[in-house]
Amino acid sequence: MPHHDRPRERLRRLGPAALTDADLLVLLIGSGTAHASGPLVASALLTRFDTPVRLASADVSALESVAGVGRATAGRLAAAFELGRRAAVDVRLFGTPVRGPADVFRLMGPSLRDRPQEEFHALLLNTRHRVVRSVLVTRGILDASLIHPREVFRLAVGEGAAGVILVHNHPSGDPTPSDADRAVTRQLAEAGRVLGIPVLDHVIVARSGYTSLASDLGR
Repeated sequence: MPHHDRPRERLRRLGPAALTDADLLVLLIGSGTAHASGPLVASALLTRFDTPVRLASADVSALESVAGVGRATAGRLAAAFELGRRAAVDVRLFGTPVRGPADVFRLMGPSLRDRPQEEFHALLLNTRHRVVRSVLVTRGILDASLIHPREVFRLAVGEGAAGVILVHNHPSGDPTPSDADRAVTRQLAEAGRVLGIPVLDHVIVARSGYTSLASDLGR
């Protein structure tokens, strides 16, 4: 490839928006291995995962299963994708009141909707409904028996939270609530009533949108 057409040179000349998905991957992968060049590895990744969204949601072990992707390369890719998710969150939203599930989706959707596993978070709110902290409660299949209220409310009590919003993702892309989702909502809402820290909503986020379980809370 001519020097001026290489991804790094085009990045410097035109900016990252002018690069293809494969070009961007080559910059992360580097020269590749003795058996597979950087462009070949990038092509293999895009073929295996089909779209950048699916690639970004793959875990490290899945990345390592692609020929030419070792532990170091998989680590760089996973770190870059996670950094992109974090950058997509507008930190200014943490300083503004949460008025409904759409605000929750704007705040948590970019980091949660493409996760390969379910993650259950609790947003701790002050008296003005501003988010003071986001707490990761569990990672894995959502099960009411595995989510103990103390994991949600221990920090809420310590932070003096005036309310809690529950948030978790559906890796399937469909935000329709399951029976387990509703069971967790009821369990934690009851614990919140006992402690005087109300659960204001439970929002399920996914690639196709979000669902609010506020109606299950009588709100």
